Amino acid sequence: MSKILFSCGLLLLQLSTTAQNPIDSIVNAYHKQQDFSGVVLMATAGKLQYQSAKGLANRSFQVPIQTDTRFKIASITKTFTAVLILQLMDKGQLKLDATMGQYLPNYTGEAKDKVTIRQLLTYSSGIPNCEGNTGIAVYQSPNTVDGFIQQHCSGKLEFAPGSQFNYNNADYIILGSIIEHITGQSFAQNLQENILQPLNMQHTQMLRSKDVIPMLASTYNKDDSTGAMYADDPMYIENYFAAGAMYSTAADLLRFDQGIFTHQLLKPATVELMLTPNPNLYGVAIGFWVYQQEINQKPYTLANRQGSIWGANANWIHVLHENETVIVLSNSNTCNLPEMTNALLQASLR
Repeated sequence: MSKILFSCGLLLLQLSTTAQNPIDSIVNAYHKQQDFSGVVLMATAGKLQYQSAKGLANRSFQVPIQTDTRFKIASITKTFTAVLILQLMDKGQLKLDATMGQYLPNYTGEAKDKVTIRQLLTYSSGIPNCEGNTGIAVYQSPNTVDGFIQQHCSGKLEFAPGSQFNYNNADYIILGSIIEHITGQSFAQNLQENILQPLNMQHTQMLRSKDVIPMLASTYNKDDSTGAMYADDPMYIENYFAAGAMYSTAADLLRFDQGIFTHQLLKPATVELMLTPNPNLYGVAIGFWVYQQEINQKPYTLANRQGSIWGANANWIHVLHENETVIVLSNSNTCNLPEMTNALLQASLR
């Protein structure tokens, strides 16, 4: 995942010159010119400043997206997993520099006694990409978590653990299994008891392919050659497990945002650890990328987490020290969300 830092000087959108709210102008322009379909939320110190919904949650039945529409949040799931791991550390039930085999004794891959929890958290384990050369195929056949790990996350290491960055769902799928083994509870139970319930996140949970979830947006992709929109290919979303199988709303994600950054979920020192980037590992921190960016000629530190599984796309930015939050959730791949989010930041940080 790259840190995509766009300049509004390169933005090719013609924004309204009327007295319209500048944030509205940006959202409307991306809706019109890039077919943005989703929800935009902006907040200061956890207090809602702006929220807007555009597009269709279901194109077959022309159901409009609302601000409380639920979205698949893809890899934002990983930040929830990271918080659960760090909570176990805070409780003394896990050490970041212990090898994964201490907590997952039945694991059979080479990583068992070589890869640490910290290396899983920072995508530096050396475990081969679980998608291999098959891409989405590993998510299109039913499997159990243990079966998925055995078949797709247990090969020989590709490089020395900790020596380089390689973004990989396998690392976080394994972390989810470690959480279950340490606690003796399912990942969903841990999520509910340790994050969702304390923060009153009533519209967030793990998703399975057979579930019928009220207000959950369907996801779509655009065919670049024809311009036609088509529904995502069928898949077993549960195979993404702790790496990408959650759904949520923008408002619930704001609660999670504040749960982290106001130290409701983790000790202050642990949040500081979580937000410490690793320059030798592509600047990744734990659950976020943390980096410096100049906005309107002023330097800011941003914590960023993106998510993308086909039509499910999300971008979440928290401006450290300013306690500003921008959350953009979408159910299609038509819009450049990092570019859009950066335009929103430039309009709001003045």
